[in-house]
Amino acid sequence: MLKKLVLTGAAGRLGSYLREPLSKMCEELVSTDIAEGVGNLYANERFVQADISKFDEVESLMEGADMVIHFGAIVDEVPFEDIWGPNFVGSYNVWEAGYRHGVRRIVYASSIHAVGMHPSRDNIGVDAPHRPDTFYGLAKCFTEDLGRMYWEKRQMESVHLRILSAAQVTGARALGTWLSYDDLIQLVTRAIETPVVEWSVIYGVSNNDRAPVDNTKARHLGYKPKDNAEVFAEEILKDAQPMDPTDPGHSRLGGPFASVELGQSGLATMDIVDDKKIT
Repeated sequence: MLKKLVLTGAAGRLGSYLREPLSKMCEELVSTDIAEGVGNLYANERFVQADISKFDEVESLMEGADMVIHFGAIVDEVPFEDIWGPNFVGSYNVWEAGYRHGVRRIVYASSIHAVGMHPSRDNIGVDAPHRPDTFYGLAKCFTEDLGRMYWEKRQMESVHLRILSAAQVTGARALGTWLSYDDLIQLVTRAIETPVVEWSVIYGVSNNDRAPVDNTKARHLGYKPKDNAEVFAEEILKDAQPMDPTDPGHSRLGGPFASVELGQSGLATMDIVDDKKIT
């Protein structure tokens, strides 16, 4: 069992599903967020309010930590000036503070938006070149490269989870991109438990018949998703309107993020159900 894990973004929707399983993997789970709290705490969990864009607040979390599960960020497209602190500086702060305190590995919530302008039909693998669709996606590219540099220069491991759609299936695109919460937990668990990861990238997607990406070169992580969005296909498609192949929002991996103007919300065009786990 690990001695200490740190979870950033613990008050977020995905963080709410990760807290309990992470608490079972370590003696102490430190959950942190810019929000004031996360609800009731698990037996070995403590909460620390912190702003990841401030180095001193991040550094104070890292003492004695084995690994960091870094999910803290602005999770939508916003103007560059707004995303710079949490998503760019915040990532640097986590890696640098972690390095100074001997953190062995960081598991990072990257995103499909790091490669969001690739055509969906190309079935890209984890070694596809970056093609960000937004400033949000650009921040994911930055952090993936940051993690690679810290591995190659400082031997600090990291796993970058390019999450596709970790939300309820409410539209046709999600039949390919869905990541169930159970598969999310398995994905993070594999990223923590795999003995050697060096610098790794893996797509966060369930075992969907229509999955638009290929995880073959990430098999060393042992991720074997169980769920398949095809069980929702009949219901989703019966009233679905034909997609426009000339619309990047329909033809590119980034979906709506591929068609919005830079700095404009991508989530505003999506039907995301807020089913955060309540503790």
